Amino acid sequence: MYKDETTYYPTSERHTQLIPVTVGCAHKKCAFCAMYEDCSYSEVSINDIDYELQYGNEYTEKVFLTGADPMHIGFAKLEKILQLIRRRLPRCACVAAYASVRSILKYSVEELKQLHELGLRLLYIGFESGSDEALALMKKGNTSAQALEAALKLNEARIPFNTIVMYGFAGAGKGVENAHKTAALVNQFKSNKIVTMNLTLYPSTPLASMVERGEFTEASNAEKKEELRVLLQELDPPGGSLFDTTHSTNYIHLLGRLPEERDSLLEQLEQEM
Repeated sequence: MYKDETTYYPTSERHTQLIPVTVGCAHKKCAFCAMYEDCSYSEVSINDIDYELQYGNEYTEKVFLTGADPMHIGFAKLEKILQLIRRRLPRCACVAAYASVRSILKYSVEELKQLHELGLRLLYIGFESGSDEALALMKKGNTSAQALEAALKLNEARIPFNTIVMYGFAGAGKGVENAHKTAALVNQFKSNKIVTMNLTLYPSTPLASMVERGEFTEASNAEKKEELRVLLQELDPPGGSLFDTTHSTNYIHLLGRLPEERDSLLEQLEQEM
């Protein structure tokens, strides 16, 4: 069944071996998301996962676990999957996956450390915003305090992760405020990379209905760019981080390391504004 579903993965993982773990999204409430609207949540069986691994390339060095949030399956099953990967693909040095704040909070730091030892080496996490008002409006299912708790757990367990944030997320007139709050959140933990996405309105989403009812007004492109500028000015995560706006939703494509290349990135942004 899972082979009939659309598979989503980061563009940076396009050459990575994909292993299905979940189908659909267990949360399926985010107002802006259209990715899993026609797909019911289910988990791929261990037997099916093992079958996929048996026919994998034994020289594979990286695996991406597919599904909206493979971490949702819990420690016991994820541990088995990582053990299978180690057995079937002994040269695999990195297992990556999408993850949510909600799912990470289900794990203890000790469990996360064990998963790291078994090869879980990179997560892609949609934090979206540091604004509790915006998070609640978009039905993300977590607060900024919970996001910080999850991030610090991962830092302690030494599992690297990419921090995904959205500009335009809070709507018209709230971009700068959202940038301040998002930077304040992200500056409290270590990120492998900070990835920005532009909030995009998809016709079939709850957000589209909210716009029609006048419950949400999209920020203009000019306001979004100003929000991005403030975010770039204020981001200063511990140990520095790569800053990446090359996702396809972005109007402006920037890539550089913070804080070393901040001035250069701001100059590039200014030329676009």
